[in-house]
Amino acid sequence: MEYTFESKPGTTGFILCCQCGTQIEPNPSNMCVACLRTQVDITEGIPKQGVLYFCRNCERYLQPPNHWVAAQLESRELLSVCLKKLGGGLKTVRLIDAGFVWTEPHSQRIKTKLTVQKEVLNGAVLQQVFVVEFIVKNHMCDDCHRVEAKDFWRACVQIRQKTKHKKTFYYLEQIILKHKAHVNTVNIKPCHEGLDFFYIQQQDARKL
Repeated sequence: MEYTFESKPGTTGFILCCQCGTQIEPNPSNMCVACLRTQVDITEGIPKQGVLYFCRNCERYLQPPNHWVAAQLESRELLSVCLKKLGGGLKTVRLIDAGFVWTEPHSQRIKTKLTVQKEVLNGAVLQQVFVVEFIVKNHMCDDCHRVEAKDFWRACVQIRQKTKHKKTFYYLEQIILKHKAHVNTVNIKPCHEGLDFFYIQQQDARKL
């Protein structure tokens, strides 16, 4: 941990640390680095470990709540996903720098090195460098799951028409395409007097 401060004009000489008595240059906290480190931890509240979900089929990472991002190792996109996984912890500090720490490609570990600053104790500005480790867990995304599942479904929407003409279905087809209601459909099967729409998730079926 390091700290920086703005020197007061005309200030010369040294002072004694108010905690241990070590001779130091004047600073707003009147404490040496060692004592200041025992008093304040500006990274408190920032997770030091996390989990990243990775789809091996399409090589994308999950960005909560349900958005999948294509990203290469040590890329800017992957760094953005890692930082967002830290939640609101970074809102209490100023992020100065962020980067990756090299890990074995098959270790299922991704490490990021962050440099943050925060003003504490009478205007003293602390700067701290720390590492956050993410464990990569394999998890198939919804798109790949639909491809692999084929006939697998949890919800079915049945549409029936009791007339001989098909004008209603033609109109329905235009509305579905216009609003892209077919995007999450696993399968569409024609049947007697109508159509069956199959979905993996119930909320997708409700949208139709």
